[in-house]
Amino acid sequence: MKNYVFLCFWVLAFFGIAASAQQGPPTVTVASPVVKTIVEDDEFVGRFEAQSEVVVRARVSGYLEEVHFQDGSLVEQGQLLFTIDQRQFNTALRQARAQIDVATATYDFAEEQLERAQALIGNGTIPQSVLDQRREAYLAAQGALEQARAAVELAELDLEFSQIRAPMAGRIDRSRLDPGNLVSANQTELTSIVSNDPIYFFFDIDERYFLAYARDARARGSALQEGGGALEVKVTLSDTRIPAQTGHLDFSENRIDAATGTMRVRAVLPNPDELLTPGLFGRVNVPGSLPYEGILVPDRAIVADQNRRLVMTVGEDGVVTPLPVRPGPRIDGYRVIREGMDGTETIVIDGLVTARPGTTVNPEWVDLPLIAEN
Repeated sequence: MKNYVFLCFWVLAFFGIAASAQQGPPTVTVASPVVKTIVEDDEFVGRFEAQSEVVVRARVSGYLEEVHFQDGSLVEQGQLLFTIDQRQFNTALRQARAQIDVATATYDFAEEQLERAQALIGNGTIPQSVLDQRREAYLAAQGALEQARAAVELAELDLEFSQIRAPMAGRIDRSRLDPGNLVSANQTELTSIVSNDPIYFFFDIDERYFLAYARDARARGSALQEGGGALEVKVTLSDTRIPAQTGHLDFSENRIDAATGTMRVRAVLPNPDELLTPGLFGRVNVPGSLPYEGILVPDRAIVADQNRRLVMTVGEDGVVTPLPVRPGPRIDGYRVIREGMDGTETIVIDGLVTARPGTTVNPEWVDLPLIAEN
């Protein structure tokens, strides 16, 4: 019986060793990191604002007579928007023109009297004081005529201002006043107009980003306050189905806000189909570096070890060795490795569960594409 038990144990041990030998090292998928010229980008939240915006007010007072536009429509510069009752302005214009006739008659008479006095003064027929009086009357009549002409111009302006026209082209808001209401000059808000193409996008950066962007802008031969050389940016909206909108930086403020420690930067984007509306939020991606040779790895190749990030490398002998790295942003579907790698390593991208440090693995090689497949 003892011999039988020993024989069974020997047989099981033999087949166990044979199975273990047959299984061999675990298989993992390995690859070289992607090395190519990249530009890192940074992301900020901002808001769209109109390039131009105007609140429409009347320059004269009166009762609103008619509204000539449809709420929310596109208007052209100079398009008639409102009409204020014009009767009082027509009357004032006629009065001003009649006053010109009176002033012209007075001026002509004063001019004739001055010429007659100048002719008589030579032979002593009239004293010098009479000539002076007629010259004074002539000059007063001349001034009254100019005043009357100015009154006509002012009356014509008031009549013109009774028709309120669009000061710029753009999308108009609703009419804020119905016909029959009193309009006060320079006070009553009638509507507003915003321009939509192009459109501005404003966002804030802190001191660290400002110093980096200003340095890169100088390397491009420009200044950040002038847009950093028209640096291209992309803005994504809350609806991810809408493609990212492309524009460029064109301005930044000339100082850091002492209260917030930030600087406001502006981008301008074309908006021919009016997809973008003032007030919308968006996320802007700004190139955060000059072009350089970057090392990229898939996110799944990076493992966490407390506060460290590691990639598992495989040597020529198949032994797994952990390598500490400092990851950066995502570019083209990969994670940028800022420190810890030189691009010649062989890293584990699949099978990390079995690729424990110090173990021997069976590597299966794959080539990573330049742009990761989603």
